[in-house]
Amino acid sequence: MVARVTAAGQAHGRCTKSAGVDLEDAMARIPVRVQATMARALFALPAPVRRRLAGRPVRKDGQTLDPDTQLLLKLLSAQDTTLTDAEPADARRTMEEGAPIAAGPTIEHVRTRDLPIPTETGSLPARLYTPDGLAEGSGLLVFYHGGGWVIGSLSSHDNTCRFLAREAGVRVLSVDYRLAPEHRFPAAVDDAVAAFRYTVDHAAELGADPAAVAVGGDSAGGNLSAAVCHVTATEGTTRPAYALLFYPAADAARRHPSRDLFGSDFFLTDEDITWFLGHYQPDVAARADPRLSVLGSDQLAHFPPTYLTVGGFDPLRDESEALGARLADAGVPVIVRRHADLVHGFANFIGLIPRAREATGDAARALGSGLANAVAGTQRKAG
Repeated sequence: MVARVTAAGQAHGRCTKSAGVDLEDAMARIPVRVQATMARALFALPAPVRRRLAGRPVRKDGQTLDPDTQLLLKLLSAQDTTLTDAEPADARRTMEEGAPIAAGPTIEHVRTRDLPIPTETGSLPARLYTPDGLAEGSGLLVFYHGGGWVIGSLSSHDNTCRFLAREAGVRVLSVDYRLAPEHRFPAAVDDAVAAFRYTVDHAAELGADPAAVAVGGDSAGGNLSAAVCHVTATEGTTRPAYALLFYPAADAARRHPSRDLFGSDFFLTDEDITWFLGHYQPDVAARADPRLSVLGSDQLAHFPPTYLTVGGFDPLRDESEALGARLADAGVPVIVRRHADLVHGFANFIGLIPRAREATGDAARALGSGLANAVAGTQRKAG
């Protein structure tokens, strides 16, 4: 659920008022590219300066917040715009405009190609990312963007996909699934499953090994990745070779302690979660469906090897980690990595926050290793 729609968008747009000048309005008129330059300049200051600007360390639940993340949150706290005040169309537009600020300059040496994925309900836009020099027959990640099933797009997660492709040494196919409330649950799940099956069936055309197709995504995208694992396991069809889950929404049926601990002041809020779920699945009684609340799945033993990562200050932390624990109990090879100093959405902050880039890089390398093993298995069988 890429948390607050204003996340990276206008971090400098509503900072303060001084000497009778409304800087909020003035900054709002500054082009996004200029805002991005200003943000990069701010976060390029020496670390001691950034720490002073961030203020006193924030400690909670035995954890200390990363100072750069704290600085970004401090900038965002000056904004008076909240996700729950916005209509979905406005929220999407704001996210599109602001995403490049925290994502950073476009990562190079990664080629892209837009392509349609045919489904029973129409064509889904998708974008294939291929690192320069990558051989045919590589692993491939089918990526589902975050945004609470309501916002987000190919563009909002473009640099994240470029980063994953380059750092993991794999192809990435990013999927623009249908969004709520125009298309409520389970439309996004149906699209996610259809995109995965299409990728397996057309892997050779995409330059990939059909036995080395993974699923992955952030937040709502992590939820959809887990849903694909559940559906394919339940139906006994081809399953993903690997799952990469960034802070997945795993349990819409129950409230976990971290939602109360970190439900305000840490990017994704309790109100945001309520807003997202209300658009995606307004029927509260139906939220236990394992395609939405995968924590309740009875097919976890059939999930692929998984890397699950979450920030310590994330309201989804406990349900994400509970999913990791259940996978381990079911015998699934799983790595659960908590970055105790980070918040929800850190995979979208790679252009500003060094710790976010480091944490996302760890995940990319795990994905690369997991898919390299799958490709090696194919080569052993061929030999």
